[in-house]
Amino acid sequence: MAGKPKAPLWQEEQLRLAVEAACVALWSWRVDVDQFAMDERSFELWGLPWADQVSFEELSTHIHPADRDRVRAGFSATRSVAGSYEIDFRICLGEEVRWISARGQGADVGIVDGVMFGIFLDVTGRKQAEEGSELLAGEMSHRVKNLLAIATGLTQLTGRSALSVEAMTSELTTRLTSLGRAHDLVRPLPGEQGKAALLGDLISVLLAPYDETAAFSGRIRVAVARMGVGERTATALAMVIHELATNSVKYGALSCATGFLDVSSKIDGDDISVIWAETGGPPINEEPVLKGYGSRLIARSVSGQLGGELIYDWQDSGLVVMVKMRQERLAD
Repeated sequence: MAGKPKAPLWQEEQLRLAVEAACVALWSWRVDVDQFAMDERSFELWGLPWADQVSFEELSTHIHPADRDRVRAGFSATRSVAGSYEIDFRICLGEEVRWISARGQGADVGIVDGVMFGIFLDVTGRKQAEEGSELLAGEMSHRVKNLLAIATGLTQLTGRSALSVEAMTSELTTRLTSLGRAHDLVRPLPGEQGKAALLGDLISVLLAPYDETAAFSGRIRVAVARMGVGERTATALAMVIHELATNSVKYGALSCATGFLDVSSKIDGDDISVIWAETGGPPINEEPVLKGYGSRLIARSVSGQLGGELIYDWQDSGLVVMVKMRQERLAD
């Protein structure tokens, strides 16, 4: 009977090449004096100058404050928890934040003369991808809720002016179709459209579903500078316009038959501001606190993608929002 094949005896050079290929950083921890010895890659990962050894406290000063206590408790727990362990945490290198995964064996498994061994891995890319996925999931959830709110608002708007079920069906279908056109304008299919749209066309198409087609038609006015916008800018602006329109349908000028919306623009040096002014809506008793996901999302879009800011002015006549942007960003 053939015996079990022997495991190959890896040579030191082969192991070194494998470690380098895997971008693994090595460390050893002398538990009695709480000192770490690390290889060159570990010091590079931590952004520290080479030294024969470094204390746990010295390493802790570079761990993100929000993770420091958790990491300290995690390493202490490894002394009594059997089996392998993995601790993910952030370190700060000036303005840069890196994610590190520390891995090893707990309960003194494999300890030699009071020294435990393990590895560090740079998992920044994976963590950023996870954060991006979470942000995308949150954004998609918010957009679905917004679409439901938009559909509800459009149904209510259409129902107020429609004289029959057939008329309401026709008008509501037209409005929902306009929303689809706005989506096509903002995110065109490859080869179907150019890379830019006119600012006024974009805003008009996005707001068309909210304008009355019967008794109260023409209560939305768009008069902005004739400027082209690129797909990235159009996407960010569409998010802002949808959020403002949805809130207006829920609480503002577009929630009642007497409300009006005027969208204009103002150029000031290198900046352009789109001004959203509501009048004739429900009275504003107090300035609301903008802490919802949608408000944070569009504020981040304007500051990050458009290099600008959102300025809210809760006037007695209605909400006025200034969307301030850098002109140079519009073509993006």
